[in-house]
Amino acid sequence: MTGQAGEVQGMDHELHGARRNVYLLTAAQAILGTIGPIVFSVGGVAGYQLLGDDKSLATAALTGFNVGVALGAVFVAAMSRLLGRKAAFMVGALLGAGGGVLAAYALFQSDFWLFALGLCISGVSGGFTQKLRFAAADASPVFYKPKAISWILAGGMISAVLGPQLVILTKDMLAPVFFAGAFIALVPTCLAAIAILAFLQLPDLRPVAGAAPAGPVRPLSQIVLNQRFLTGMVCGISTYALMTFMMTGAPIAMVVGCGFSQDMATLGIQWHVLAMFAPSFFTGMLVSRYGAERVVAAGLVILMLCALVAHAGIALWNFWGALILLGAGWNFGFIGSTAIVVSELPAAGGRQGAGFSRHHPVHRGSTRILRFRQSPDGLWLGYAQCRGLAGHGVLPLAAVFAVYRRKTASRLRFVFKSELSSR
Repeated sequence: MTGQAGEVQGMDHELHGARRNVYLLTAAQAILGTIGPIVFSVGGVAGYQLLGDDKSLATAALTGFNVGVALGAVFVAAMSRLLGRKAAFMVGALLGAGGGVLAAYALFQSDFWLFALGLCISGVSGGFTQKLRFAAADASPVFYKPKAISWILAGGMISAVLGPQLVILTKDMLAPVFFAGAFIALVPTCLAAIAILAFLQLPDLRPVAGAAPAGPVRPLSQIVLNQRFLTGMVCGISTYALMTFMMTGAPIAMVVGCGFSQDMATLGIQWHVLAMFAPSFFTGMLVSRYGAERVVAAGLVILMLCALVAHAGIALWNFWGALILLGAGWNFGFIGSTAIVVSELPAAGGRQGAGFSRHHPVHRGSTRILRFRQSPDGLWLGYAQCRGLAGHGVLPLAAVFAVYRRKTASRLRFVFKSELSSR
């Protein structure tokens, strides 16, 4: 009885510590997650204003942000091994503040490429932030992991609202240098996150020197050449690239091309980011019940509906409706494709393969710079090109590929069961 009581007491203590860490990480996610919505709400329009007569590189600064996110996800892994995850997350938050200051300074100096560098540094911070959910899961008992992840997702929904609202409140704070105030707002925001992260008590998962791997490690080439792995990666690349393309171009299309206010464009990004996070509370259940391939196919169909709504006109509801469908389609497509990738990997190769899929150069589709054609119809044609891409080339191919893999897997299972029965 004494042993059982001690075991129960130990589990209670572990659960209490896990809840404490999860609450802190959720608060940090809610705060640091505002960086992305802030950058995408005003980064394109601010970059447009910094350029001269040639506006073709208006979204290059946002490309820098996305490149930074990819780099940050690599840096946080290396820094976590050296300093521990708590210190790594605090450094990431500090980079977010530094990137905001540099971007604001660049706006005062009218220096476009310095502005792009500032957004790139902010993107590195965003890469650190993406790992908060893994820290929450790793720090929790097995039975509490789903709740831990749900809490982090809830923090993402808070940041989806908080970020755009900060833009609306601060974008004119340092007028006549517009949008500088929004980037300066990242400083107190990130410092508040650092103060919260300082109270974390995460378990140390740094590898012990000289320790042998827990199991056999598959070569990366063998992992990524697996057909099912490639299917998941192609679908993930398609959904992420298309989402980034349209989200990057939409604010410029609304403000510069169609004459909507910056507040309306910012609220469009708010609804988009909410649509990205909200389905996550049940997407996992849909994957478990219907299979990852069907969820991916549903996401691709939603993205095609996004293209149809965008093609229907240039009214406010077209932009907002397309952005909402874009976020929901990305959620289904990206989470489903991630489930496909992970299901094909053993524990020893999982992080290698997932890392390759997540940071493949094509996956960061925004490294292609959107060029906005100058014409009497305005500068929103880059957005139109993106919505056309969503509806015509990549998505139908990826959808057929996903459904084909689903049918092929079903046939193989049927043949396998039939052979076992005959024996």
